[in-house]
Amino acid sequence: MPRLPGISQKSPERALRKAGFEVIRQGKHITLSDGVRTVQLPRHNPINSFTMGKIAKDAGFTPDEFKKLL
Repeated sequence: MPRLPGISQKSPERALRKAGFEVIRQGKHITLSDGVRTVQLPRHNPINSFTMGKIAKDAGFTPDEFKKLL
């Protein structure tokens, strides 16, 4: 799987909201859901590129599809 660059925590949150995810709860992690899938974003900057790849995969996107949302 191609890696996604390490990016700040706000960018993937906005991208997932564009894709139809909504915030369920917030704490040390932000939990988002679209009704079918649940994704957790860590609140540290930058988010590791391997972690971003896993988040994209858990949300049902390929890395290239997720990059377009950013």
